[in-house]
Amino acid sequence: MRIKALALLLSVSAQPALAASGPFFSLANTDFVVLLGFLTFIGVLFYFKVPALLGGLLDKRAIGIRDDIDEAKALREEAQALLASYERKQKEVQEQADRIVAAAKKDASLAADQAKEDLALSIKRRLAAAEDQIASAQAGAVKEVRDAAITVAIAAANDVIAKQMTAKDATALIDDAIGEVSAKLH
Repeated sequence: MRIKALALLLSVSAQPALAASGPFFSLANTDFVVLLGFLTFIGVLFYFKVPALLGGLLDKRAIGIRDDIDEAKALREEAQALLASYERKQKEVQEQADRIVAAAKKDASLAADQAKEDLALSIKRRLAAAEDQIASAQAGAVKEVRDAAITVAIAAANDVIAKQMTAKDATALIDDAIGEVSAKLH
């Protein structure tokens, strides 16, 4: 349709500046010859179905473009679905990371509390051990002082008895001690 309108427009506007002479429907008239050539050209185009071929090519191109647009829409929808999936996965991973961090903080707090309790128990044990060592050392010192006091007392008593005792008293003590030993042994 456009081609026909274009051909008509060109035929009307293609008149040279009054170069033709004589009757219009004569082969001597250049305008008529040009019109015949143009109409023949248009006829050849329609005979070989060039407008239909051009229309078919344009239709194929329109179908190809429509297919490309449909494919682009499908790809866009797929990309949006994939983006939503990745955003959801990212949110889940972030939540999981937050839970892990919270659990780690809780575990660290519990470990710190347990370490404080263990340290307090260790200090109590060490204090108790130190108090036991002090008590043991004190008891040892008291025993040593008693032993020294007994030794000094025995030595002093021995000196006092030795100075006050006579030979007769010594013999009597020895006889009594021998008798006592033999009574306990038998």
